[in-house]
Amino acid sequence: MENIQALKQRFGIIGNDIHLNRALEKAVRVAPTDISVLVTGESGVGKENIPRIIHSLSHRKHAKYIAVNCGAIPEGTIDSELFGHEKGSFTGATQDRKGYFEVADGGTIFLDEVGELPLTTQVRLLRVLENGEFIKVGSSKTQKTNVRIVAATNVNMQAAIEKEKFREDLYYRLSTVEINLPPLRERNQDIHLLFRKFAADFAQKYRMPSIRLDDNAVNILANYRFPGNIRQLKNLAEQISVIEEERTVSASKLQQYLPNNNGNLPAVIGGKKDNDFSTERDIMYKILFDMRNDINDLKKLTLDLMKNGNVKEVQEEHHQLIEKIYGTKETPQENNIEVLNIPQNASEEKDYDFIETIEEDESLSLQDKEIEMIKKSLEKNSNKRKLAAKELGISERTLYRKIKQYDL
Repeated sequence: MENIQALKQRFGIIGNDIHLNRALEKAVRVAPTDISVLVTGESGVGKENIPRIIHSLSHRKHAKYIAVNCGAIPEGTIDSELFGHEKGSFTGATQDRKGYFEVADGGTIFLDEVGELPLTTQVRLLRVLENGEFIKVGSSKTQKTNVRIVAATNVNMQAAIEKEKFREDLYYRLSTVEINLPPLRERNQDIHLLFRKFAADFAQKYRMPSIRLDDNAVNILANYRFPGNIRQLKNLAEQISVIEEERTVSASKLQQYLPNNNGNLPAVIGGKKDNDFSTERDIMYKILFDMRNDINDLKKLTLDLMKNGNVKEVQEEHHQLIEKIYGTKETPQENNIEVLNIPQNASEEKDYDFIETIEEDESLSLQDKEIEMIKKSLEKNSNKRKLAAKELGISERTLYRKIKQYDL
């Protein structure tokens, strides 16, 4: 078995974290076999290194290695990309085309962002995993391929299976061995090592002295959460290397480059990502729903006041509702809130002609809000779907599907 330290030097992997070492050991152990591997971990932790290690240490190392980003291929063409197509099978198919599984026969295919695959493509992939067979788009002929599949995802697969976005049988086929890479925030001792490596690389690239951090800055760096993981740390090192004239960076200077993730937004509890506050869009929906509920509560309270006419009795009957609306145990009168006197001779047959009718112009429909946000993001990013998708917090393929769905 190849020594772990030698492996790190060979592939440029830095760090001595026990979980990182365990992931590399598992990669070395499974490399000589042909079993499928699923690499999991947050975005930016370096999942792409594991399939390269597995391929280079396997008996397939002299055959092709193809990396496919499943999230970057539009849903309508992904089957053609993976399995190929016959001439005339669809508009624009002017000649036969080999897919990645045919080209990589005898080698290894790395399916990055495998959690983004459409369900129809998942069925085709399952067949390849089971017996090595696939059919080109527009063909009726079954073809054979002998490929080793390594997949990676930052999606919570169990949650995706529960939501029926990912096939359970495919998950168990892909994850014969699962290798999890830890996020950077769980590798505190490695953060400064990585920063120094990136700083030295950029100093050589831009022909300037390497930057260094003082002790206080090192502590701040080690305790920062780095939601973007290694990718964010590398970006940070490059920014400071290029912008700062002083080669020694203080804690106060470093903090200017670290995004403030402790704003006024609700905190994520327990490290879960799939909650009501996972994105700013979800927060906005939550606020809108709360506002609508408050309006409905006020309507109910006002209607009871109009029907009853006895303010004290209504206060006693709906004291919990009043506390919820005003956030206090005091009554509306104690808060200097004026109570509308209802004419006792109001006609029951007519609408309340003494009440002003207010029409809500703004729609609270989730679909309308989603369409509005997509339009604004596309307009802001000059119709560049990749940038818009990144801003909205969804994949480009998901944005492409929603644009078609809403005919934008």
